[in-house]
Amino acid sequence: MEAGTGRGKRLSNAQRAEIRERIHAGEQYRAVAAVMGCSTLTVQKVVARCGGVAPRVRGRARRQLSLGEREEISRGLLAQRSLRHIAAQLSRAPSTIGREVRANGGQRAYRAWQADWRAERRLQRPKPAKLAQCPRLRQAVEAGLVARWSPQQIARRLRLDYPDVPEMHVSHETIYQSLYVQGRGALRRELSRYLRAGRQKRRPRRRGVGGPGQLREMVLISTRPPEVAARAVPGHWEGDLLLGKGGRSAIGTLVERQTRYVMLFPLPHGRNAEQVRQQLAAKILELPAQLRRSLTWDQGKEMADHVRFTVDTGVQVYFCDPHSPWQRGANENTNGLLRQYFPKGTVLSGVTPAELDAVAAELNGRPRQTLGWMTPSETFAQVLR
Repeated sequence: MEAGTGRGKRLSNAQRAEIRERIHAGEQYRAVAAVMGCSTLTVQKVVARCGGVAPRVRGRARRQLSLGEREEISRGLLAQRSLRHIAAQLSRAPSTIGREVRANGGQRAYRAWQADWRAERRLQRPKPAKLAQCPRLRQAVEAGLVARWSPQQIARRLRLDYPDVPEMHVSHETIYQSLYVQGRGALRRELSRYLRAGRQKRRPRRRGVGGPGQLREMVLISTRPPEVAARAVPGHWEGDLLLGKGGRSAIGTLVERQTRYVMLFPLPHGRNAEQVRQQLAAKILELPAQLRRSLTWDQGKEMADHVRFTVDTGVQVYFCDPHSPWQRGANENTNGLLRQYFPKGTVLSGVTPAELDAVAAELNGRPRQTLGWMTPSETFAQVLR
């Protein structure tokens, strides 16, 4: 019995599909429950059953025989026509008709409805998941998840590491379904906590936009040299703050635009302009001179001392347009990855430089699609040669 739908009455497949579509479109659980005439708990169960992944719609391929074609085969056999004659009438290969008849009792016992029923059962049989069949592949995927690699990073890196071993190739969608969909059984559900969002089911992505600060003597991104936008030369960085609980603590984040190499720095005494300038300058000056070319930041007030920072380091700061986080997309993506280590609500003032270095090393060890599935550490090392 489904709660809220009446004693003994269950939701139909069409109703379940409509619930999934409405939730995927962004409707609230309570609103969907009211429309469908069921409880909110029922809606949650329907979505949880598939882990937020819409079940695959099964159907027959065009190359497969239909019920109508099987009836024509049955009539032809009763009329004692040859298999080649029946195949010609149906525009099918004689071998196709021969296999169909042999698999379903032979010419004397062939029945169209029985043959079609068997074909339907074969179509719907639960196929064993690839990750469940190959322990070596499953172990590699689990190791990647524990290292907080995304399913796409895992899938692409496996193809890079095992180019001639097909059994070690898997799609990122297969990994997601093995994590989220009940009944797949290949990966432990608790491994989903290592994903960036850490959710038990999929849901549409929602984003918010913050407000900029007011700074003086800003050099806007529109004046930035073309080589920066083209990522043609290393040494151009993007920066931002990752805020902690209540916005009262933060850590600094830096990403090199060409190699996606990440550096993090602490802000133990607050995120005012003076503290940010001092800690940021100290981190930047750890780099060789050829890798200190420019820095792109948003118009946050923490960069009020940007002029003095440029004097101290020789690094020109360029500021993004208001409400334009995509202008430093590499850093925005990195801050999203960092939420796996520092979820919202974390107090960041006590995070040590050693802890930040360890997190940065892990991020720099993840393969990246934009780098041809090489890691930032590998590409950064090539730049330093």
